[in-house]
Amino acid sequence: MIVPLDLTDDETVKAVHRIAQLSYAVESELIGSTAIPGLHESVDDIRTLPLRWLGGYVDNDLVAFVGFAKVDGVLDIDRLCVEPSHFRLGFARRLVEQVLAEGGPAIVSTGAANAPAIALYEGLGFRLVDTVVVEGGLRIAQFGHPGLI
Repeated sequence: MIVPLDLTDDETVKAVHRIAQLSYAVESELIGSTAIPGLHESVDDIRTLPLRWLGGYVDNDLVAFVGFAKVDGVLDIDRLCVEPSHFRLGFARRLVEQVLAEGGPAIVSTGAANAPAIALYEGLGFRLVDTVVVEGGLRIAQFGHPGLI
């Protein structure tokens, strides 16, 4: 089940933080870098992000989430995390599809060496727009969904 999340709720924001830490730890291993900003955020940092949130639940437990914003008509997928015990079960795909259903072009970024995320985005119609190096030497692949590319 995918539903909107209310990050003013303490239990919800703590669950989002826990999943983010677990998911970004796996990504960190995949890309060989701990420079992932989300890996170093606190619960309060997450709560103040200017994003809309959707969550995927199993048996009343949050197991995945996406944080996104629509800026100047473009959907910016800022966060997408799945609890590692629920990897490859379709949660990330369903969450991104839900965001894309809002309509309009979309953008997303991931570690350039994060093959599972890249396969997901390309499978959903995203195409590589650019690769950049950010603070900490982290290589980021930026993807656009129709309308931007």
